[in-house]
Amino acid sequence: LNLPRFVQLMETFVGEDISLPTVKRLIAFIKEEYKQTEEEKTERLEKVHHISRLAQRKLLLEALFEKWDDNASGFLDLEEVDAVLSTFKEGMEKEALRKAKKHLCSRYPQLSRVGKLSPKAFQTFLELVASEFTANVDEAIDNLVEFLTTSVERSRMKCLQSLTRRKWLHNIQQAAETSGASMEPVYKAVFKALSQDAEAHGDNKKISAYIALLEENQLSPERGQILLHYVACTTDDAPYVLNQILYKDMKGVSFAAVEEGKLVHIPRVQLHGNIHFWNYDRPVEERRGSLLVLPLHDARWRVFGILGLDTLRDQCEKTIFLTHEISFYQGVSQAFSKAYHHVCRLENILQMTVTALDWLYPRAPSVHTVITYLVEPGKDKTCDYALRKVITTDNTGQKEIHSSPVLLLRKENLLRVYLFKCIDSSGVIRASVCGEYHIAVPLRDLSGQALGIFDISIGHCQKLPPHEHTDLQKMLKMAQAACSEILKMSLEETEPTYVLEAEHVANLRHAGILFHQFMLQDLRECV
Repeated sequence: LNLPRFVQLMETFVGEDISLPTVKRLIAFIKEEYKQTEEEKTERLEKVHHISRLAQRKLLLEALFEKWDDNASGFLDLEEVDAVLSTFKEGMEKEALRKAKKHLCSRYPQLSRVGKLSPKAFQTFLELVASEFTANVDEAIDNLVEFLTTSVERSRMKCLQSLTRRKWLHNIQQAAETSGASMEPVYKAVFKALSQDAEAHGDNKKISAYIALLEENQLSPERGQILLHYVACTTDDAPYVLNQILYKDMKGVSFAAVEEGKLVHIPRVQLHGNIHFWNYDRPVEERRGSLLVLPLHDARWRVFGILGLDTLRDQCEKTIFLTHEISFYQGVSQAFSKAYHHVCRLENILQMTVTALDWLYPRAPSVHTVITYLVEPGKDKTCDYALRKVITTDNTGQKEIHSSPVLLLRKENLLRVYLFKCIDSSGVIRASVCGEYHIAVPLRDLSGQALGIFDISIGHCQKLPPHEHTDLQKMLKMAQAACSEILKMSLEETEPTYVLEAEHVANLRHAGILFHQFMLQDLRECV
């Protein structure tokens, strides 16, 4: 039990109308009667120290990763890290390094193909190396970190540039986390990061940028099975680029980037001969500049679209993208990928929630309303998180999807404090507000923390009829199982598995089906 859960347990135990003297007697009783053996105390302290060491190790390795990844590309080259580690202790640990690398590639199958280490894979690699060295993993990691830190030198200017770029990348992720499952804030954050970097670190280049996503070609399948749909671009290019479709039989290098999974850099488009120009109003003699097409990869390194940049709007002669710029743009593409998939997960969770509520209402008419909230990071230091209202459903089954932001802050919603207690404790909370009874139920992530909440109002009845209560519990159980499955699908180490043929929708699992799938599995287990 952490502190919020302990407090909630005690509040549930004593009830709402308990007198202060009784509470004091209970506290005195617990203090007197609570016993802990030396073994239990030692075990508890060891557990706390272990959790603390893991947290410190994570911060240490994240800082090391950032020092090596000076252009904020989001990845390190496996062979480069391996080459430096092979000189550790004058090369005496090469066998241990080989074993660790073998274990790493079995855990991350895509590594043998792409050779890129994400921050998580980098941490796993060093932990595997350390475990091969000695039984004292913490000491071995400290030695490895010290060695790798001294193996790379960065100037003060380079460090400041890296720090600024990471701030811009963080803004992309923050846009996703506070988007309410909308991609528009993410697109804006991506283009802002690109324009800011071009201004600050790219000799004030004028750039155009655009994002195209792979889709199944149902319009003209004879032109290829897939197409690129341009879903976002910089403002000046919108009349020419936005919502355009690029087919495989058209001019262009974007499908080369998609099929090879590697970036394509054309320093001078006027000399290439296979470039598709969307802006036909631009005279041929002005179609000069550089083009960069970066494939967008998911966590398992599968391409799902492209991020393109060009300097055709810049009439200066020297508009070639430099190496450090390209590395940062790779970081932007990686940050966009994380943000995009975060929003997709939220969309899937909301779709699953709608399906779950549709299932519940015919079976539990005593439930008056259910309001679904998502947890979002706070905008400032005075607010650790906020609750965004996303779906309201009444007892007729009518649903309202809240597109405009409705945010609840703890300090402004004293009558809804039970919602924040539910999030803090990740536990079910019962409360009475203005004579109406509420049940607040968390929707948890894979670590057990609440990412959303169902605020279930049952009106003036303190309890639901037994059969309705059973159906409500079943719905909540299946919704949690479906939510966990949605989150597992995006893990770096997990390969997707499909149970129903209907779940194949452009390589994405239809979230609504998941709820019914788990309900079906539960029914099979009961039979």
